Amino acid sequence: MPTYEYECEDCGAHLERFQRMSDDPLKTCPECGGSLRRLLGTGAGFIIKGAGAGSGASGATRCGRETTCCGRDTPCAQPPCDA
Repeated sequence: MPTYEYECEDCGAHLERFQRMSDDPLKTCPECGGSLRRLLGTGAGFIIKGAGAGSGASGATRCGRETTCCGRDTPCAQPPCDA
């Protein structure tokens, strides 16, 4: 469920609510009873899971470069490289 941010047009209070996308927006401020408006969000993050996700399966090293940061031929076990 996404988190929606609201601002009261009367008292300026800010609040966040977990709501389904199909739920109607909140209309009344719980603090003063004034009108709420839903603010534009910054988007949602996501996590890629599964085989090959972030494992260098595309041929790149762990840091996303074609060569390692320390100059080795194979990627180090974990960054930063210990040369």
